[in-house]
Amino acid sequence: MSQMQIVSLTTDFGIADYFVADLKASILSQYGFVQFVDVSHQIASHDIMQAAYYIQNVKKSFPVGTIHIVAVYNYYSEDSKFVAIEKDGHYFLGPNNGVFSLVFDNVDHSSVREIDFGEEMSLTQLFSNAVALISNGIPLEDIGPIVSDFQSKLPISPVITQSQIRATVMHIDHFNNAVINITKEQFDRIKAGRGFEIYYKQTDPIRKISNHYGEVAVGEVLALFDSTGYLVIAINMDRASDQLNLIKNETIQINFI
Repeated sequence: MSQMQIVSLTTDFGIADYFVADLKASILSQYGFVQFVDVSHQIASHDIMQAAYYIQNVKKSFPVGTIHIVAVYNYYSEDSKFVAIEKDGHYFLGPNNGVFSLVFDNVDHSSVREIDFGEEMSLTQLFSNAVALISNGIPLEDIGPIVSDFQSKLPISPVITQSQIRATVMHIDHFNNAVINITKEQFDRIKAGRGFEIYYKQTDPIRKISNHYGEVAVGEVLALFDSTGYLVIAINMDRASDQLNLIKNETIQINFI
C-alpha cells in the first residue's frame, strides 16, 4: 500500500477562486495518498518575501519527508522555471524566482533541479507530477537537470552598530501586530546588558521587552519576541499597525543607552 504523503501549500492564489482546489485535485489524480496542510493561500500577490517568512517559520514543525509547494509569483519572467530542492530531509517545489534563497541561508546550487518533463504543462500538472514522483521514491535527479541560473535575492537586513539598530517592519500579522526583522539573539548581543529605547515614532519609545501581551494594560503599546524569535510591536487587545500607522518596510530605530 502506498505511503501517506504530507504536502504543504503556500500560494498567492487567494481563497475566492477555484485555483487551490484545482491544484489539490490535480495532485490527488496523480498520487491519491496525500494529506494537505494549507500554510496560507493569502500571500500578497507576488510577495516572495512574505512567502519565505511563512515557510521559514513552519518548515521545522513538519516531519521529514514533507513536500512543500511554494506557488507564489509563479510567472516571474517570459521564461519562468520551476525547481525542486531537497533540504534537511524535506522537499521544496516552486518557481526559480529567488524565494528559496530567502528561505535558506545557503543553498547548494548544484543540488537544485529544474522540474522539467520535456513538454508543455500547466502549473498544476507540473507540481502534481513532481509530487507523484517524489512520493514514489524517485530521486530529484530524475525529475530534471541541475539549474544553471538559480535565482538569489538579498533579504532586507537590519543596520547594526554598537549603539543602535535600524530595523524594518517585515510583516503585519493577522492581529495587526508589526513583526520586525530583528531577532532576540541579535538584540541581546548588541544590548549587552544596557538599557534601550525602541522608537516606532519620534517620541514615547518602548523601554521594556514584555514576555506576553497580558503584562501591560489593555490598549497599551508593548514589544516582545514572538515564538519565531522576531521582535514584535503590538497593542494589548488592539491593532498596532492601524493605531500606530506602522506599515511594511517602515524603519524602527533601537537605541542602546
